[in-house]
Amino acid sequence: MTGTVGPQDPATHNGEWDPLHPDEVLRLLDGLAVPWWIAGGWAIDLFVGRQTREHADTDILVLRRDQLAVQRHLGTWDLFAAEKPLGLRPWLPGQFLPRGIHDIWCRRHPTGPWVLQLMLAEDDGDEWFLRRNPAVRGRIGDLGRRTPEGVPYLAPEIQLLYKARAERQPKDEADFAVAWPLLDDAARLWLARALQALFPEGHSWLHGPAQDDARPPPSVFPRSQGSGHAPLPRSLPPNHR
Repeated sequence: MTGTVGPQDPATHNGEWDPLHPDEVLRLLDGLAVPWWIAGGWAIDLFVGRQTREHADTDILVLRRDQLAVQRHLGTWDLFAAEKPLGLRPWLPGQFLPRGIHDIWCRRHPTGPWVLQLMLAEDDGDEWFLRRNPAVRGRIGDLGRRTPEGVPYLAPEIQLLYKARAERQPKDEADFAVAWPLLDDAARLWLARALQALFPEGHSWLHGPAQDDARPPPSVFPRSQGSGHAPLPRSLPPNHR
């Protein structure tokens, strides 16, 4: 395969999605020797313990260094790297995708619908870090949690940070609203400090959802003197995994 195609090109099955359920992903990736985590809205629902909304796709987070292991595991699947602003281009066997490309669309064959989106997380030794601000980082071992059924998913405070864009969609606000009341104090503190690092001018999530009165919002946490935001820990606080 050669060339670049856009997500709405007929060659990509008109952008049609039929995303896998997390339970199906667990079966698909059984035997994969590198860590992976359900990400996106499904990560929030797995944390909450129930499906709270419809999901147009299913995101899987893997470390950038492990991408080729995932590619080999998927074998003959039809895989395309999303490269802005060009669109989708075939992800050829053995091709290591550099920084700047962090989304991969996956389907079983060229005429089928997309079923997975792989997302590449940046890594540095035993730590992961955020592309938008490498000071936001933590231990890879603390990047995710597991459901009682064994499905790995991205820790909710980290997933919410990925969703905390300047231009958020209604689904991002909905995910924050359902996850926030269930975050423990350590996760709230980590998220608050990370938000302060990314948005020194302020962010609405620093005050929590308007309807939440259970615990003080993270904005009550002290800021460090002179830095403009609370110092970020080098690793995430302990949490259940």
